[in-house]
Amino acid sequence: MKRIETIVQSEVSKKVVNAISKTGVGGVTLIQSLGQGAGERPEIGGHQIEFNSTDVIVTVVQDLMVPKVVNAIIETAHTGEKGDGKIFVTNVEESYDISTKEKSTELI
Repeated sequence: MKRIETIVQSEVSKKVVNAISKTGVGGVTLIQSLGQGAGERPEIGGHQIEFNSTDVIVTVVQDLMVPKVVNAIIETAHTGEKGDGKIFVTNVEESYDISTKEKSTELI
């Protein structure tokens, strides 16, 4: 299993979630956040905003799904400008279902 964590600008996050869902992924978590990276930060009233409004989208998929999901994210969020976002793919060794208290090495 792989965890795909995506950081994108808030204004595109719902489109990214929809694109991920269309790949057949069963679950997605959206976390509203603030971030500071290479992208331009707006200036309001003569003061530069310290953080941009970003969202973190997290999903866990079978290894074979990674290229399809990553491609869907990139195709949806890409503008070619700095600040489009980042995708991190990491290994998931095991998971636990809180309601059943069961450990699993598979997505269920």
